[in-house]
Amino acid sequence: MTHAAPVSPVDRAGLRQRIDKALTEFLAGQRGWLTAIDDGLVPVAEAIEAFVLRGGKRLRPAFAYWGYRGAGGVDSDQVVAALAALEFVQASALMHDDLMDRSDTRRGEPAVHRRFAARHRAAGWGGDPDGFGDAAAILLGDLCLVWSDELLHSAGLDPRTVARARPVFDEMRTEVTIGQYLDVLTQVTGDTSRERAGKVARYKSAKYTVERPLLLGAALADAPAEVHAAYSAYGLPLGEAFQLRDDVLGVFGDPDRTGKPAGDDLREGKRTYLVATALEGADDAGRELLLAGLGDPGLDTDGVTRLRELITASGALERTERRIATLTEGALAALATVDLDTEARQALVDLAIAATRRTD
Repeated sequence: MTHAAPVSPVDRAGLRQRIDKALTEFLAGQRGWLTAIDDGLVPVAEAIEAFVLRGGKRLRPAFAYWGYRGAGGVDSDQVVAALAALEFVQASALMHDDLMDRSDTRRGEPAVHRRFAARHRAAGWGGDPDGFGDAAAILLGDLCLVWSDELLHSAGLDPRTVARARPVFDEMRTEVTIGQYLDVLTQVTGDTSRERAGKVARYKSAKYTVERPLLLGAALADAPAEVHAAYSAYGLPLGEAFQLRDDVLGVFGDPDRTGKPAGDDLREGKRTYLVATALEGADDAGRELLLAGLGDPGLDTDGVTRLRELITASGALERTERRIATLTEGALAALATVDLDTEARQALVDLAIAATRRTD
């Protein structure tokens, strides 16, 4: 396996700065439009700016950009701006996800629904502060999804080029939405199978994190069918490995790096591959303990520690790490089956390593 280069592939070609510039300019225009309507929309503009501009790994636009370049696409600021629209899809999904999971924080800051509930309390407004916060998070998430469309279409690309990419963009947003629903459904039905956990991970995260951004870039570059096929063969297993790493961090991650409380996925009752594997490997007593703790919002630090120890002792952590490695190796092997631009190929190799070895 090729080792990751010192310079992140998200930073090559000035990519991160160019993505941030496109997002900043777009949001400045949206702020002006909102505040011309009503001063009460200033906090909406501020919250979305804070969420989109002050965090995020920019992995999805990076996969799309290097997928575009790999297929022979010519670099331009218009392409980068169009691909930055993926950050608004991500923002929408995270705002809604935090609300559904009743998460308190995101990237070390209050989640959007908590932010607006706190604003309600501070102002002494009437009604239920939490209800107001929930409504705000739904609406801001919806607004971000609308803005993803607007940025894609206003970035300056030829309309025929955008039309080529449109089906991929639409399918991606449909997939992440139904993936979110399957996640919620799985939590309430208590399905603990690895098959179910894999399907949720695939649609909620894996496809829209890697495969669909790659295919979006390929569509913008008008790539041939063999490039699309190779990108799917690379993107699907890599996206799953990315989600498995996320699942591990949701249980074992350092809150200072993840920006979320330790063991938050356990309190939320996430039926992840890691948890499903632990339930398969644990004895009856361990299984009973794990099921009792899953979804308990009052699970304290000691309780999280006990469940972590149980998951580790069951062999689930080791098996999940092995699967991450296997999936990543398979993804890289698929990438080697197609002729790509040399710089872009290396960037995609390095992105695979960065996405699966991250600690935040």
